Order: sequence, then structure tokens, then C-alpha cells
Amino acid sequence: MTTERDVLAALGKISDPVFQRDIVSLGWVRNLCVAGDRCAFDLVLPTPLFPSKAALKTAAVQAVRGLGVASVDARMTSEIRGSKREGQPGLSGVRNIVAIGSGKGGVGKSTVAVNLAVGLAKYGAHVGLVDGDVYGPTLPIMLGARDANLMQNERGIIPIEAHGVKFMSMGLLAKGSAPLIWRGPMAHKAIQDSLLRVDWGALDYLLVDMPPGTGDVHLTLVQTVPVTGAVMVSTPQDVGLTISLKTLRLFEQTKVPVLGMIENMSYHICAHCGVREDIFGHGGVRPESERLGIPFLGEIPLERAMREQADLGAPIVLSDAPVAQVYLDILERLAAQVALREDRSIPIIEEESAEAGETFDV
Repeated sequence: MTTERDVLAALGKISDPVFQRDIVSLGWVRNLCVAGDRCAFDLVLPTPLFPSKAALKTAAVQAVRGLGVASVDARMTSEIRGSKREGQPGLSGVRNIVAIGSGKGGVGKSTVAVNLAVGLAKYGAHVGLVDGDVYGPTLPIMLGARDANLMQNERGIIPIEAHGVKFMSMGLLAKGSAPLIWRGPMAHKAIQDSLLRVDWGALDYLLVDMPPGTGDVHLTLVQTVPVTGAVMVSTPQDVGLTISLKTLRLFEQTKVPVLGMIENMSYHICAHCGVREDIFGHGGVRPESERLGIPFLGEIPLERAMREQADLGAPIVLSDAPVAQVYLDILERLAAQVALREDRSIPIIEEESAEAGETFDV
């Protein structure tokens, strides 16, 4: 007669390729019940988007059936935990904070950030998004909420919600073409308030769409909250990649792990003849990420539909376009990299903060 110990021994031979450990020692097998020739258990993955999800379920079912068990019920679920920084409290209710950065402007970083956030929410995660580009905020447009107005409660500013994502942007305060003419300390304070004075509630992921380059906002972010890691977005052309590496080095020097690199505008398929065109070159990011030992998350093509959907405030990850599947593949790899860093301590960056400006009001 098959026992629970037999089942655990069989499942203990199944190793996850991402974590490179067996699913029993990882604590993913829970609520195991064996009754005669029937067996049921939960397989609790660290994220609803996990690249080996289907393969693990298949392997688990086959392993248990190999013991002579006729009926196997493997229930797939997820439990997203969080990273922490030693000696620094986290942002209340927020499990993981991920910065989306680039070296230069115009590489589609904000478009990528929006689609990553909406994609995570689409597949069951609780997601927030901060517009860190205080001088050129675009999230209200891309999320279809340019006319939304901020309000407050006793816990702080109430973020706007669109497509299942809670977000905060300076574009909600300075609408239209109104510029934000601020010195560095005001930008510093605006980022702090966007993080600390917003009633985010419980979030699995808070993505921060960073401004291009290196500067005050990057330092403010890592000094204010425990950043789980950063994602670098670059075009394949040499100048874009070279400048992106400067931002990458900034994250490394401030002890923020780089979760991966994305090559955006990687190629274009002509709508008329179907010929592939490498407008900005192609394939520059993958070998660079391999050289640096950083995960390569994927290639996103340059498509007119992405621009059209962004202008309409309808992220393309919600559509049935082929590029939506590209984003899904990237999200699986990114979510796995975040999970790898759960509960790991991150050193605090000790540096004198910039002079604080006034708190902005909604």
C-alpha cells in the first residue's frame, strides 16, 4: 500500500530547472493526502507565472502514478513571498519592488513597464506601478486614465486603478502640457511620496518605471525602499546598449540585483511583404547579458499595433496579437527571477539624502 512517505520520496526526485532543487525540499508540496489508490496534493509555486509550471505538474502526476496510484489530483496554486533588506523596513503590504530602467530615452521602457505590470495582473498577481519619470510622465496615457483625479483617505493618496493595476504618476497632477519645473530635491521628495504616501494596500509586485540614465531618482529609490531587483530595457543598437550598461552599473553599485535584460524594438516584420527588418540592428543584448552573467528575458519586436494600443490606453499584452505571447514568455522568466530572490537580505545603501522639498498634495 502506497504511503505518504512513498509519495514524498517519488516527488523528491523532481527537480525544478530554475531553482535547481527538488520540489519537496523547496516546500512546494503541501496538503498531501493518500487514501487507498487515490492521492491528492497541492503544488504551491512561488508565482502564478512560472516557466516550468506545466512540466512540473506532468512530472509530479507521472511520478505518483508510477507507484501504482490510480487517481492523482495535483492542484496547482501559487504563493508569492517577498524580498527584504536587512535593517530597513519594507513598504507596508508590498512584497516585491522591481525597477524598470534604461540608459537612454526612446527605447520603449515605459511601454514595456506598462505591459509587464498589466500582464502580471492579468495572470492573477496584485500589482502596482509607479511613474518614476517625474518630468516626462506617460503612464496615465498608456493606461487610459489621463483624466483621472487623485483622492486621499486617512492612509494616504488613493492610487488610480486601470486594467487591474494600481498606479501613481505625476502626470495625474500636471495634466496635459503643463510642465513640472522642479529642482532635484523636489523630484527626490516626489518619488518618496509616490512610494510612501500612497495607500497601495497588499501588492505582490510594485514596478517602478524609472527615468532614463542615472541620477537622483535612482538613488532616492534604493535609499527609500528595499528594491528586489532591476530590469534593463535596451534597443539592440550599440549606442543604446552602451548607455544602458551605465545604468546597469549604477544598480550594481547600489547593491540592486539585475533580474534580467530585455531587447526592445528587436526587429520589425513588414506588414505588406512579411520581410523581417532589423531597423536598430538585432541580437546585441543577448550576448552582452551572457557576458555579464545576467538573465536574458527576451526580444520584443517593433510593431505599429503597440504604439496604437499605447495611445488608446489599451496595453497590447491584453490583446491576441503575437507580441502578447512574447510578453507572457518574458513575464514567466521575470517572475521566476524575482522568486529566486525571495527572503534574501539586501545591503542598505548608506548615503546622505538630498535636501527634501515640499510634500505634494492631491
